Amino acid sequence: MLVKVKSIGLLTGKPIIILPKEIAKWLNVNVGDRLIINKYGEKKKIIAIIDITKTEEKADYVYASDEIIGYLNLKEDDIIEINPAQKPLSVLYIREKLDGKRLSYDKLLEIMKSIVDNGLTEAEIAYFISSTYIRGMSKEEILSLVKAMVDVGQKIKFNYKYVLDKHCIGGIAGNRTTPIVVSIVVAAINELKLNAVMPKTSSRAISSASGTADVIELLANVEFDLEEIKKIVDKAKGCLVWGGSLGVSPADDKIIQVERLLNLDPKSQLIASILSKKISIGSNRLIIDIPYGKGAKIETKKDALELKNLFEYVGKKFNLKTKILLTDGSQPIGNGIGPCLELIDVLKVLKNSKDKPEDLYKKAMYLAKELLSLVINKEKAEKVVEKVIKNGKAYEAFKRIIREQKGNIKELTPSSIFSEIKAEKKGKIIEIDNKKINFIARILGCPADKYAGIYLIKHVNDQVDKNEIYAIVYAETKEKLDYGLKVFKELKPIIIK
Repeated sequence: MLVKVKSIGLLTGKPIIILPKEIAKWLNVNVGDRLIINKYGEKKKIIAIIDITKTEEKADYVYASDEIIGYLNLKEDDIIEINPAQKPLSVLYIREKLDGKRLSYDKLLEIMKSIVDNGLTEAEIAYFISSTYIRGMSKEEILSLVKAMVDVGQKIKFNYKYVLDKHCIGGIAGNRTTPIVVSIVVAAINELKLNAVMPKTSSRAISSASGTADVIELLANVEFDLEEIKKIVDKAKGCLVWGGSLGVSPADDKIIQVERLLNLDPKSQLIASILSKKISIGSNRLIIDIPYGKGAKIETKKDALELKNLFEYVGKKFNLKTKILLTDGSQPIGNGIGPCLELIDVLKVLKNSKDKPEDLYKKAMYLAKELLSLVINKEKAEKVVEKVIKNGKAYEAFKRIIREQKGNIKELTPSSIFSEIKAEKKGKIIEIDNKKINFIARILGCPADKYAGIYLIKHVNDQVDKNEIYAIVYAETKEKLDYGLKVFKELKPIIIK
């Protein structure tokens, strides 16, 4: 069917086509069905999800989201061809997984292709995530899932002997080690003249108060294409960019969007998500931080060891030299929780300030030493890490990365709308729950509200006096602050005994 197209002027996160009810009736389609769309006379096609409107206008127009307009290079009133699309075979394969069957590489590849091509609705992707969460995946399935994710995306190759990387499985409030580790490692690369780089691609927050990309974009651009990243890395020996703009493992980015809605992060998907992106950007030396403890994603050492073994198994199969580190995830790391507050912590560590958060400093130093020890001997790694922090070279490396990413260092202060949390009694802090703290930070506006969040003055085992301030909550509106304080009071994320 040939129709004219109008833009609805919205980025919806996926291709959406809105049909007048008469056209929908003629095509015999319903809300949530799919259409194949192409500009009249051209071969390039896109699959879009249908919505329906009861417009009174003459039914020779359809309305397209900006994803369709941009992809097909359409202008107002262009003629497009629309035809119903059949449900992809991947829907059947998702049903098989829900029934507990194991999926082959070919079937997982078909699912990944359908996700990338917008052939699956959010509901169908949610069923796939739920099936892997409920049914689990075998080692062979996880290998196939990683390979399928890599194969449907772009790949990047850096012309260096060592391509270093690190990743944390997340879930720990604060814990903004990545910018510090990248800066230290890049400074060490320059100091030792290593044939190495550290092109760090990071995610945005899924369930936490912020991701590394959410933090760094306070200072610099984080969205670049592959060629731009190569140029940045050649000049700065590293980068701190958002992985979602690169087209590497693109299925994972769409899966993550649905995981945010479900607040689910299945173990198999977690492994595939991390390793597919590392493989796609050519990493060959990798450390993975698995924090565990009460309130973390992984609560027991047994589960942490199981995940460690899976990461090692999959990494080895893809010739990726990987070191898995089990760390303390029983409480937040650092003082700040939220983009601005976390970045303030990062800068204090890189400047080696006297008031830097010691726990964040120690953890970042440990991770940097462990990563460098995959390239040089451990004693040498320890010495150079200490040196580049003390002589300011790590901070200089950070500034160079920010500059190459079209940014600059600036003074940072959190929102002026805040409230101090005071102890109702004298005692000792015995627990700070990561999940509750992250949840409250998101209610306060994080990560979208960059200057919102929670600042922890005290940590577990610290003593507090009655009426002493042990935390400060920030929001960008009075309404969010009031609601955040209400939830803070109800959830009691910090326990004083």
